[in-house]
Amino acid sequence: MTNAAFDLFLPEILTTSVVFASPHSGRDYSDSFLNASILDRRTIRSSEDAFVGELFASAPDHGAPLLVARAPRAYVDLNRSPDELDPAVVDGLSRVSHNPRVASGLGVIPRVVANGRAIYRGKLPLAEARQRLEDSWHPYHDCLADLLAGARRSFGEAILIDCHSMPREAVTCIARSGARRPDVVLGDRFGASAAPAVTDRIEEILKAAGLTVARNTPFAGAFVTQHYGRPLRGQHAVQLEIDRSLYMDEARIEPRADFAEFQALIAGVAAELAEIGRAARPLAAE
Repeated sequence: MTNAAFDLFLPEILTTSVVFASPHSGRDYSDSFLNASILDRRTIRSSEDAFVGELFASAPDHGAPLLVARAPRAYVDLNRSPDELDPAVVDGLSRVSHNPRVASGLGVIPRVVANGRAIYRGKLPLAEARQRLEDSWHPYHDCLADLLAGARRSFGEAILIDCHSMPREAVTCIARSGARRPDVVLGDRFGASAAPAVTDRIEEILKAAGLTVARNTPFAGAFVTQHYGRPLRGQHAVQLEIDRSLYMDEARIEPRADFAEFQALIAGVAAELAEIGRAARPLAAE
């Protein structure tokens, strides 16, 4: 299923309560958006989780849906609340409460891309910001909410794997502390968005695949995990951040020569993650 906001890849038969979603891998950069930006075509992609959708493309083969955003993160950030609007980039806003993400330029309509590089010269009209939310943010989240509700109806639970990538430099702080640099950072908001057993099993699967894993540092999860993670209601959300340098040239935003090998490794991980959601038996139709 494809529309202007997302691509939804469904399995022939739904066999797991696990849902895979990639909110930051969208790369539909319209000419009007590019023309409005002061950045070149490569720089504006620096915040994009490039190729994450491709890494998890095998998810439907394992009975799980895969939701992939089409709108770029620089255009609208689907991992932010729709009310995280930045008065420094959106004109006509009334007084807004302080929010550190918005203050840093990373609200739902971002002001900057990676390394604090400004996207625009001036401000956007409030009507345009609202139109972006209407066209991209709401359709993506309506679909994601439906997928999770469907999993809970069918299996009695839902497990969201919120798929992301991170710059290699993002985990430099961990390496400086003497610990091994993680290949993957899992974020469950320090246990608030997923039951410990769920996050533990995800970590075990990643380690069995030969990947080094850290938890909640430096990424504990943002809007998606906070909004959808309701472990006491049987709905778990875990953010999964993969080191981009493992599969792509970060400067050129191109797959590495061995991309297919890493993609195959993640396909194996996705298959094991889908198994977590088969621990709950499908509920009988009424």
